[in-house]
Amino acid sequence: MPEEFGLLGVVLGIFGLIILFKSIRIIHPGKKGLVERLGKFVGVKSSGMNFLIPFIESIKVVDVRERAVDVAPQSVICRDNVVVTVDCIVYLQVTDPVRAMYNIDNFVYAVVKLAQTNLRSVVGQMSLDETLSSREKMNEQLRLELDESTDAWGVKVQRVEVQQVEPPRDVVDAMHKQMRAEREKRAAILRAEGEKQAAILSAEGKKQAQILDAQGDKESQIAIAEGLAKAIELESKASTEYFNGTAITKEQLRVMEKSFANNTKFVVGSELMSVVQSAFGGGIDLGKMASAATVGATAGIVAGNRKSGNKTKTVSAHKKAVHIASTVSDGKSEVKV
Repeated sequence: MPEEFGLLGVVLGIFGLIILFKSIRIIHPGKKGLVERLGKFVGVKSSGMNFLIPFIESIKVVDVRERAVDVAPQSVICRDNVVVTVDCIVYLQVTDPVRAMYNIDNFVYAVVKLAQTNLRSVVGQMSLDETLSSREKMNEQLRLELDESTDAWGVKVQRVEVQQVEPPRDVVDAMHKQMRAEREKRAAILRAEGEKQAAILSAEGKKQAQILDAQGDKESQIAIAEGLAKAIELESKASTEYFNGTAITKEQLRVMEKSFANNTKFVVGSELMSVVQSAFGGGIDLGKMASAATVGATAGIVAGNRKSGNKTKTVSAHKKAVHIASTVSDGKSEVKV
């Protein structure tokens, strides 16, 4: 009898442990638990320790964290009939675990297939160039269409990223040739622009040089003309002074001739006498001259017209005379120096 009670106690203890294990469920963060009682949904359990009615209630855990779903590469025909291979990644998150569990069998598989379909539709409306250059437009259009379709499943499509758009090999080669031709065209345009600019600068330089040469010639001619005008002015001034001096000298000689007409003896300056002697070769006998006026006139004319180089020296007869005196002696003339 005691042995039977002991065996029963062990069985009851094991059963109690099983019931306890069935009634306690631990849900990790980032997940939700859907409680079903006898096959009917009755509530949602959050993360942590949760108690259930053993053998009556069951729980299904749904991951509500954001996840990335890879869409396999597929061939898509563009609007310009070019076949490209496109793949993408869809980032989605369960916002309503009840609808995600009960409205769709496998929402991940459904999202992948829906992404493939919409990818064909979006790329088919675009040309090859737009497909290669408008990634952001493709991503946004795909996201909007997928998010609208998955809203009934309690799934939010956060973003879509197109990874690779690969054209056929021949199209790639043609694109490379086109790009090379475009670069050569730009290089030729830049080279032509450079040559044009160089020609313009060269012409401007020649023009400026000609202008400077013309200005130099103009200034040179002006300087020459001013020099000639100055020389003419100086020559005219010198001629005027010369003729004025000559007129004064003649007048002085005329006065002296009148003054010395009746004189038989006079004194002449040594400088004036040397001028007269040099003019007549040295030895001159003034006593044989007819009158003193003749001597005075001769000395004045010689002194007034003596030249040294290109300059004319006018010697005034009255300035060379130191002292003039006249006396009357025994009928003969005497000159003292």
